[in-house]
Amino acid sequence: MKKKQIAILGSTGSIGTQALAVIEEHADLYEAYCLTANNRVEQLAQQAHRFKPAAVVIANEAHYDRLKELMADEPDIKVYAGAKAIDEIVEAGPIDMVLTAMVGFAGLSPTIHAIQARKTICLANKETLVVAGELIGRLAAQYHTPILPVDSEHSAIFQSLVGEDNNEIEKILLTASGGPFRNYTLDQLATVTKADALRHPTWDMGAKITIDSASMMNKGFEVIEAKWLFGVDASKIEVLVHPQSIVHSAVQFKDGAIKAQLGVPDMRLPIQYAFSFPNRLHLSGERLDLFKQPLEFFQPDLQKFHCLALAFEAIRQGGNMPCIVNAANEIVNRGFLEDRCSFLQMGEIIEQTMNRATFDAHPDYASYVATDHEARRIASELMGK
Repeated sequence: MKKKQIAILGSTGSIGTQALAVIEEHADLYEAYCLTANNRVEQLAQQAHRFKPAAVVIANEAHYDRLKELMADEPDIKVYAGAKAIDEIVEAGPIDMVLTAMVGFAGLSPTIHAIQARKTICLANKETLVVAGELIGRLAAQYHTPILPVDSEHSAIFQSLVGEDNNEIEKILLTASGGPFRNYTLDQLATVTKADALRHPTWDMGAKITIDSASMMNKGFEVIEAKWLFGVDASKIEVLVHPQSIVHSAVQFKDGAIKAQLGVPDMRLPIQYAFSFPNRLHLSGERLDLFKQPLEFFQPDLQKFHCLALAFEAIRQGGNMPCIVNAANEIVNRGFLEDRCSFLQMGEIIEQTMNRATFDAHPDYASYVATDHEARRIASELMGK
């Protein structure tokens, strides 16, 4: 049987490395056709030597010469650099699936190119749907391109919907760990550090997503993503704080029945399910033991976690407002990691950016790009004050 050829955009990040572990466990079914990274040139070269892809791409062109040097002993592996090269490589004929595991707005353009090339999308870059959900949905329908969710929560919803055909969704129950600051007061949140925020209680993720999880902006983005993936109004999506991260999300139907997907916190499971859908393959690792711990659920505090409230407001306004929120969040997230703003200032700067940036009720791709630039500039200026 012909092996599925997979392009991994963001192969050196948390999702990318775990995707390669899945490919390695099922080397009879999958091959890495292309690997990309932004700056981690040494790690990208190590992965390329191990998995022998047809091509590697480093997004930051400043690292091209170093990557060429590191890959000199692998003449069969093509080496490229730059964002345009990533857009082009996903269109390569042999590719069957594209795992979009890049972080942030940068994932939007290659995802569009992959959709237009009719590649199956394994979506781990939630910002793609946050920024341009309506556009992505329209393109996926136009090019008959399947989009399979990789986020653990959206994969859980997707798995809960398998076999339900056209049964109406009454409510989506989107779970959140609550992050490291679930039980903090507002006064305590005023003084937390990046070291505090990076200590996530249940998941091992990259720094950007870990900070977003601590502020619960990540959950707000997942609400927006769920709206577009599953065609439901945001009013039908409820966020539940679930510290154990065992129930990954659930769906309530109009008869009151709730279906949920449970499992240990292991991102290889949703990655592998996206690769193998509709089949399930063996996955090595720990199994869930429901006798060992209780399952708890709490309402999120929108006053403490203002970023989550801002995400719901962005959904309510629609248009390019989620794009504005995403751009501002990328700026303040980096600012917090670089000690240029406090934890609570992140939400304040995002809200001010929402009020100042140009609103567009009916954006196209060019509008999204312009909005991203404008919102980043405004947020950067606000943070510099």
